[in-house]
Amino acid sequence: MNQNKLFNRTRWQLAISYAAVMGLILSLLGFGVYKAIAHAHWVAIDRELESVAGTLHDSLEIKLQQPGRLEPIVNELLPNLRVIGINGIKKPWPERHILSAINQSYYYIRLFDNSGNLMATAGAYPEELPPTFNSQHWQTITDSQGNSYHQISVSLHTKNHENWGYFQVGRSLQDFNNYLSTVKLVLNLGLPTALILVGFSSWWLAGLAMKPIYSSYRQIQQFTADAAHELRTPLAASQATVESALLMSELDEKEAREILRTVERQNRRLTQLVADLLLLARMDSQAIADRPQLCCLNDLVSDLVEELAALAIASEVALTSSIRVQQQLNVVGYADRLYRLVANLIVNAIQYTPAGGKVTVILDCSHQEAIVQVQDTGIGIAAADLERIFDRFYRVNSDRSRNTGGSGLGLAIAQTIARAHRGSLSARSELGQGATFLLRLPL
Repeated sequence: MNQNKLFNRTRWQLAISYAAVMGLILSLLGFGVYKAIAHAHWVAIDRELESVAGTLHDSLEIKLQQPGRLEPIVNELLPNLRVIGINGIKKPWPERHILSAINQSYYYIRLFDNSGNLMATAGAYPEELPPTFNSQHWQTITDSQGNSYHQISVSLHTKNHENWGYFQVGRSLQDFNNYLSTVKLVLNLGLPTALILVGFSSWWLAGLAMKPIYSSYRQIQQFTADAAHELRTPLAASQATVESALLMSELDEKEAREILRTVERQNRRLTQLVADLLLLARMDSQAIADRPQLCCLNDLVSDLVEELAALAIASEVALTSSIRVQQQLNVVGYADRLYRLVANLIVNAIQYTPAGGKVTVILDCSHQEAIVQVQDTGIGIAAADLERIFDRFYRVNSDRSRNTGGSGLGLAIAQTIARAHRGSLSARSELGQGATFLLRLPL
């Protein structure tokens, strides 16, 4: 197939198309996976901040006594608490190391009074954050160095339900961004690797897809060449006969009759060949107008053995039948085509069996199948030829000498008829040990 430019180009086109479609699908899938991961982590951060803010908010409100005033006990809840002095300088609260929900390296807390002035910070507070207050519930802000933070703002009340100020809990998004960068890196490296694998797979799959097409193409080429050869021989013989007759100055009645017999014989061969090809074409396209009927294989086998007995006697071959069933074996099909099928098998067996040999036709049944076997003691078939004996125009050893007659379509027609009746036709043989053809048809 690689030597044929048309199929090679088609294979490349198929492979590129497969790879392009799979690449688009993988790209969309990777983008979707990235968005899903980012969304899931963003939701997790929001829930985490809400949980921390809710816990601290409830804990703080029961300890606040007056608006704008931080009680000393607040330090027990907020680690690293720093109070903003009047001049804006942060003054550390007396240090008490107490674990809390925000005792992590990426959490911070900011406390504002009712006027929006920053009063205190706690946790891992980044110094670069602007001290201005934003009352939006959710905020994503960036400091002067480009670092991102996500925070939530809630209002604070005193123990007596007076407005105390505002409370913000935030966290750095550095770990979140690092994780997303890792996911991007994995996807960016994984996509080209996947595309390379898809490319090789597409080339291989395109080859598999092209194999049956290429095989059919080669069969058509071989069929065309063989059909041309088969048609050329009788046509050339007829043409030579006519030309030789035209070269004669005069013809007597005997010579004219001989010439006409020769032309008639070649025309009969052409007619039979065309009829066989037409039958194969009709069966391949399932263009059969007749309705199938119930056919009795017992009668068919008996009739064929009786009708072909003369041919067997002329070839000095013993032709017998063996009906191994008591009941009638009926199949649904076309009687004339089944007749042609079994007849082809018996005629082939007689032709390839030397004088003194034996041909046996056996009728049996098994598992709702009718079985017709044609056994002979002839020359046999080599193992290399068994795979091709059902090909059209194929002859063992390319025998075209016409010693056995026919055009090499008999077994091809038999195989096509068997398949049209939902059956199977197979052969087993060894060179010099005879052959057995096995026909199975559903009852």
